Amino acid sequence: MAGRILIADDVTTSRIVLKGTMKAARHTILQADSAAQVMRMARNERPDLIILGESLADGGAVQVLGRLKADPLLARIPVVVVASVPNRSTRLAALRAGAEEVVTKPYDDASLQALARNLMRARATQDELDRRRDTARELGFAEIGNGFARQTRLALVAPDMKTAIHWRAGLGRVVNDRVALMTREEAMGQMPTGKAPDAFVIAASIESLGDGLALVSELRSRMATRHAVIIVKVADEDPAHLTSMALDLGANAVQSGSFDAEELATRLRPLISRKLETDALRADFDSHLSLAVTDPLTGVYNRRYAQSYLDRIAREARDTGQSFALMALDLDRFKSVNDTYGHLVGDEVLVEVARRLRENVREIDLLARIGGEEFIIALPATTTAQAAHAAERLRQVIGETPVKSPSRGIEIPVTMSIGVAIGDRLVGDVNALLERADRALYASKAEGRNQVTMVQTAA
Repeated sequence: MAGRILIADDVTTSRIVLKGTMKAARHTILQADSAAQVMRMARNERPDLIILGESLADGGAVQVLGRLKADPLLARIPVVVVASVPNRSTRLAALRAGAEEVVTKPYDDASLQALARNLMRARATQDELDRRRDTARELGFAEIGNGFARQTRLALVAPDMKTAIHWRAGLGRVVNDRVALMTREEAMGQMPTGKAPDAFVIAASIESLGDGLALVSELRSRMATRHAVIIVKVADEDPAHLTSMALDLGANAVQSGSFDAEELATRLRPLISRKLETDALRADFDSHLSLAVTDPLTGVYNRRYAQSYLDRIAREARDTGQSFALMALDLDRFKSVNDTYGHLVGDEVLVEVARRLRENVREIDLLARIGGEEFIIALPATTTAQAAHAAERLRQVIGETPVKSPSRGIEIPVTMSIGVAIGDRLVGDVNALLERADRALYASKAEGRNQVTMVQTAA
């Protein structure tokens, strides 16, 4: 995902090199050479990522980190520190001050780009949870709490038992978590939700080169472990590309070189703390709001929740300048389904369509049923091209496979028409944008149904 990156360094050539690396991935680049500039641009521009050099004209990276993380408006912006030479004390100091990662020159371009993608995905997920919390507050529900503290569960998946015991002994001196040793097969086994480890430390190469990364992908695909913290341990002999692969597959962080229990614990603490916070937020949100803001038939959000959520996305677009997309979706000739097969089968079709849509949108996207066979999907931080691709994929997901009725045992072919409108910082009333998406939807219907129609701007 492309985003806005603030590069801060008092050395011009360092900024130029970093700009070239990150611009190659189509990010928008902002630049600063002083701590004062960093703070001002961070407040005004709200970048998706900040890359700090070790020193600025009026302060070092650790001092700037302290100021960023102390500001409630800026604390969640991920920060990467670029060090001139490998230095353990520098790395630990930056991590303790709140840096998400420390990279050392000369850095691998592909790994740095993968790190940026990884951190911006994590930031987008956190922003979505914040939107849910704020929307709940606006709808008049009680403040969502963080639950109670508990001992966390940490699993180590090492290349062999001797290494695993060495890791556990080192971590045992610096963490209070319950630490378990797991084989690759045990970690791949079924784990009931709520009983799985909160965090995994996984060797990039367990039995063969890079096979630990397949485990990362598998854990991210399972309900019980999809939100677990995962740190991949890359050994000195592992090739450099394993780092970027691990980050793109969903690892929260990568530790390279020899095993360092203190550094690993320093990385784990904020990640696990954030994981527990978001777990509590998800659970409380579901328990407090599920009946009030979800559609009882399909389980997706209802019109009441969607309206408040859309207002918040529009405000964020005005603040950040990032575009967003709004889709209006409608099943084609749905009345004939009810007339031909009855309303029970019609409800079964709606439930299955909602399931397919839910499984094919991002976690940060909003899916809501606003009436009958009509749905809307809001996609924050989305470009026109991305929205067009997503809408076409959803059209195919619905239309290419008939819906099987559990009650009748028959298959019902269904298609969906979609209208898409793009909003940006100029959008005013979000209802006007929804009307534009509706007009695009009607155009899809008029052109023969089972189509996608785009509206470029909200102006």
